[in-house]
Amino acid sequence: MMKDNSIAATAPLKPPFSRDTAIAKVRMAENGWNSRDPKRVALAYTAACQWRNRAEFISGSAAIEAFLARKWARELDYRLIKELWAYGEDRIAVRFAYEWHDDSGTWFRSYGNENWEFDGAGLMRRRIASINDLPITAAERKFHWAAPGARPEDHPGLSDLGL
Repeated sequence: MMKDNSIAATAPLKPPFSRDTAIAKVRMAENGWNSRDPKRVALAYTAACQWRNRAEFISGSAAIEAFLARKWARELDYRLIKELWAYGEDRIAVRFAYEWHDDSGTWFRSYGNENWEFDGAGLMRRRIASINDLPITAAERKFHWAAPGARPEDHPGLSDLGL
């Protein structure tokens, strides 16, 4: 788990990535998304960033911000965990799961993978996401922390949870 005095606080999180900076970059992304603040999250992407999110193709900061606002208006009580899968010089692959419910109270766990590509300043210029949704009961939920907000340091990650 990343602490406040970790690599993120002492080293730039831009390419080329080491294992430590890639892990820190993933946790920073997780924390940003868990804020559910579209403006804050959109700051991590280039102005011309290209996304594929499921079957939706999105281009540019304004479209990303609008997409995230729609997403979090529909995916209520959203909580996300990301885990590094692989990294390269200017690319990171993650696997993730998030839990949310719709306006009728039906809970879901959404699983997926993302491929990220960064510019030299560490802003994401490409994000390709594949995601599947699994209906779950409230009793099957595994992500328990106050939301919106970052996952606590002592909350298990995906591998710890058997996901």
